[in-house]
Amino acid sequence: MEPLTFYIVDVFAESKYAGNQLAVVRDAARLSSEEMQRLAKEMNYSETTFILGETPRDGGYDVRIFTPGAELPFAGHPTLGTAYLIQRELLQAPVEQVTLNLQAGPIPVTFTYRGEQTDILWMRQNPPVFTRTFNAETAAAALSLAPDALDTRFPIQEVSTGAPFIIVPLTSLEAVQQARVDAEPYARLVRDATAKNVLIFCAEPLDNKHDLHVRVFAPHYGLAEDPATGSANGCLAGYLTAHQYWGEPQIDVRVEQGYQMGRPSLLYLHTTQDAGNIVVSVGGRVEMVARGELL
Repeated sequence: MEPLTFYIVDVFAESKYAGNQLAVVRDAARLSSEEMQRLAKEMNYSETTFILGETPRDGGYDVRIFTPGAELPFAGHPTLGTAYLIQRELLQAPVEQVTLNLQAGPIPVTFTYRGEQTDILWMRQNPPVFTRTFNAETAAAALSLAPDALDTRFPIQEVSTGAPFIIVPLTSLEAVQQARVDAEPYARLVRDATAKNVLIFCAEPLDNKHDLHVRVFAPHYGLAEDPATGSANGCLAGYLTAHQYWGEPQIDVRVEQGYQMGRPSLLYLHTTQDAGNIVVSVGGRVEMVARGELL
């Protein structure tokens, strides 16, 4: 049997060895779900994607996303990183758009270029869905913070654009940096929620060129903290727009994440509104790291 080709890329990275790492396996239709799950565990990145075929079907490329422990219907950095690999390795020519057929539905990714080199990739996410809100004291305890560290002008709310997250607004960069998951109150916070992951943010960045500082915690899935999370930031984009965080009905911002982990990442968030629906786009750059074969 011919070996499978795989790639390692850094997503939401302004330079190599920053952002969020991703493994992508090419021409993986011959693998069973169990084999994909075992490979994702062996890769041991937050997600591994499998491109099932070399040609599109129904206008898009069939792709499956696995963490080391489970399959996901949608995730942000795997979507951008896989679209980048399809353009670079399968199509080998500049294109305006690549669509991925995921369990959550078709997700289009659009490309911008610097000459012939890819620049920022943008993915259009599903319209945000806003569900339950949470008690501030419960959320503060889950994050080992005092209640006054939370920005109570805005709700603590579960939002989904394909994958759900609990969005927690904080008052300062100091509060974001001090946050630590306390396992028992965190379990109480997410117990009855669809979302098991938490995004915290503030409008006080480390780099003044940026607009927001963000951290994402996912201990329920065995990931203490994520360096760059496109799905979570898509939820944040919808949240900021719905609650008019800056008093505007749309946003165009730069988000820094991963600094506490030594993997500085930059994500671009853009929203508009169409017939009352919030249209969310999340962008970032991708860097090629390595190519190899699975024997």
